Amino acid sequence: MRLRIPLSFVLAAVLTTVLATVLAACGDGTASRGGGAPANRIRLAYQAFPSGDLIVKNKRWLEQALPGYQIQWTKFDSGASINTAFVAGSVDIAAIGSSPVARGLSAPLNIPYQVAFVLDVAGDNEALVARNGSGVSSIEGLRGKKVATSFASTAHYSLLAALDRAGIRESELTIVDLEPQDILASWTRGDIDAAYTWLPTLKELKKNGKVLVASRELATAGKPTLDLGVVSTAFLKAHPQAVDAWRTAEARALQLIADDRAAAAAAVAAELNLTPQDAEEQLGQGVFLKPADLAAPEWLGTPEKPGALAANLVSAAQFLKDQQKIDAVPDLATVRNAIYTKGLPDVLTP
Repeated sequence: MRLRIPLSFVLAAVLTTVLATVLAACGDGTASRGGGAPANRIRLAYQAFPSGDLIVKNKRWLEQALPGYQIQWTKFDSGASINTAFVAGSVDIAAIGSSPVARGLSAPLNIPYQVAFVLDVAGDNEALVARNGSGVSSIEGLRGKKVATSFASTAHYSLLAALDRAGIRESELTIVDLEPQDILASWTRGDIDAAYTWLPTLKELKKNGKVLVASRELATAGKPTLDLGVVSTAFLKAHPQAVDAWRTAEARALQLIADDRAAAAAAVAAELNLTPQDAEEQLGQGVFLKPADLAAPEWLGTPEKPGALAANLVSAAQFLKDQQKIDAVPDLATVRNAIYTKGLPDVLTP
């Protein structure tokens, strides 16, 4: 008989174990001051996928807008590790997927952060791919196979959604937790049969694999995933003008993607060590909103008219609860309070 350990106990133990490591890697654990840290410091967590966030970093727009601040960019491999950093108080602003945000706003984590931006909507830039030679040609063929994804990421959420849609129980296959670079290494060795991940790793997998489903298709089927910009509540209260400057810079990046894809691709290419042509191709696989769209009813909304993003996150949390990945689902009012819309849409004008 296998003892069933409560999820909250497991997560608490994991967070306790990694807390010291995160603090050492990311700072002293304070939101913006303390322990000799500069009062005006912004610690940004970014991920290596094509986005406007990389454009802001590459062009140093935030540094230019906030010359009185010390800007620190730190690369993270997944939303799960970013959530851990927020719990440790070691990150102020981050690029993170909607699934880990849904987890973060739910029990037992209950992370005090605010969703303040929509970086992109997942399209063909995230997908489930079966390795050539694995014998898998459909989602149904994953039964008995080993599939890798990054746990607590949008890719993990989408994998579970794809399995649920195909009527496959999670217990019918082996799902392993790997970061994107480890997925590629395991794929090359033939240790896994399939993987659900994102660009740029996804492009490498597709060279020797078949796409079974992409996040664009799952979004059409009612399971959309997004990349969001979130801000620590403590930092937001202490530095609202700095948050406005960050939102303006991110909006400027979205406008560049819309108006001059080549220039946007050049900045992304420099950050990801890609050719401009590859970067432009990868940008084309995502869905990027226009800055004005962020304040639309289907996304963040405005202070007077909250958008549907809160309901999307509650739906994602409910799905994760049904999959026994979180303990409880936050109510809609709680999630709406975690959507930061002050100043919209005016603050999105560069």
